[in-house]
Amino acid sequence: MTEQCCHCPCYHGYTTVYTHASSHLMTAVRGLRGDVQVERILVYSFLQNCHNCDFREELDSLRSQVMVSPPKNFLSDEFDDGELQTDGNRSGRFSNGEPDSVVDEDIFRLIGAQLAEIGDQVAREIQPRVVNDLVQQFVNENLSKEEIMRRLSNTVEGLVRTIPLEMEQEKAMLVLAMVLARTVANKMPSLLHRVFNTTVNYVNQNLHNYVVNLG
Repeated sequence: MTEQCCHCPCYHGYTTVYTHASSHLMTAVRGLRGDVQVERILVYSFLQNCHNCDFREELDSLRSQVMVSPPKNFLSDEFDDGELQTDGNRSGRFSNGEPDSVVDEDIFRLIGAQLAEIGDQVAREIQPRVVNDLVQQFVNENLSKEEIMRRLSNTVEGLVRTIPLEMEQEKAMLVLAMVLARTVANKMPSLLHRVFNTTVNYVNQNLHNYVVNLG
């Protein structure tokens, strides 16, 4: 990656709001191991903030399965503590199944949107053949869920080794996995549901602790 890309404002321009959100995140999501709702919201928000993507219709069909409240564009609207609904109102909040544990959906949607901005830069570093190979894996209906996730994992690991991203490894893995999901779905929108579920499971199994402790 060129020096310009490595130091792109997209990597660092949201530090203040990202840190601000993460401070709430740390207290809101402790003990979420095994619950994939956080990953669903994060990946959905990342995909939702794709510019000029061809899978809008397919993505809309996933909304009812993922979101507790209507989507917002966090990168165009000011992020305000008042929207965190800390008074216990149901809008934008969900339980992770543990007693007295409530997670604010807006936190993960904000972070997903910000990671999508980073993903726009990272996507330029991925060779088309890598995406094309992965598309063929997702098209192959004979592959089990476990096998297709293993191949996604192998692709992410290969990119981590070959693309010199100036970020911690877990963050690089997270962004790369979601960029690959977005790029594959954009090439073949009919694959979105399989790509989405595979990416959610990959993040949950490999990066869950990192996701719930972002920041």
